[in-house]
Amino acid sequence: MEMYTYTLPSGAKLVGYLRDETTEMPAFNTRPAMLILPGGGYAYCSAREADPVAMQFLQAGYNVFTLYYTCRISAEQSALHWQPLIDAAGAVLHIRRNAQALRIDPAKIAVCGFSAGGHLAASTAILWDAEPVQKALGIHAEEARPNAVVLGYPVVTSGVATHGGSMQNLCGEDAALRSTMSLENQIRAGLPPFFIWHTVEDPAVPVQNSLLLANALNEHKVPFELHLFAHDGHGTSTCTNEVNTPNSHNRAWVALCTDWLADTLDFHL
Repeated sequence: MEMYTYTLPSGAKLVGYLRDETTEMPAFNTRPAMLILPGGGYAYCSAREADPVAMQFLQAGYNVFTLYYTCRISAEQSALHWQPLIDAAGAVLHIRRNAQALRIDPAKIAVCGFSAGGHLAASTAILWDAEPVQKALGIHAEEARPNAVVLGYPVVTSGVATHGGSMQNLCGEDAALRSTMSLENQIRAGLPPFFIWHTVEDPAVPVQNSLLLANALNEHKVPFELHLFAHDGHGTSTCTNEVNTPNSHNRAWVALCTDWLADTLDFHL
């Protein structure tokens, strides 16, 4: 296995794990990529939603990258506005433009995010062609558009069911940006397919976030799969002892997700 690091212009760090190239398995020397966006309320990137998740997708055969995107680490700082999305879209762009060197299929790049990182992953799939993103990255085509999206207990709305801290850190008092970042209102036809999971009891990011998103995806005929688990709280990551939230039932999301991705990206080990 090869480790890979890259620093984006903002200072955001991209850390990758690349499966070794072999002569014994030539059909798998080029693999899909998974880009992981940890949660943390846009205030930090949670370690519990970084390497533990990366190892699951690495085991499933992916070349895996984790993005430690720009966060608002103190209330005294200005709101982040478009910068996290520029980071995430820039990471997709970097992986795609360097696909050969990274042994990646450029048509099989997925993003996976949790909580606020879920909002960022969904934004990458929905707002990849927003003018501030395209201008910052100097692109006009679909280079920064992911091919599939995985969301764990995502922040979606800036409405009644929002996670206030995430929206405050991202948008501040910019009402127009808050409206744009209410993603259930930005869904359109032609978006990449979504895999979404949430717990009904989530006390921090209400399950209505995922339901609003699923309803909007359904209305616009965007492919999606939604899994709701009855019990447990927020931030459960891989639902294992390693991340301090063991739940043998809820951890089924990993297998469900990798099965879904195998069909969605046509990648079968």
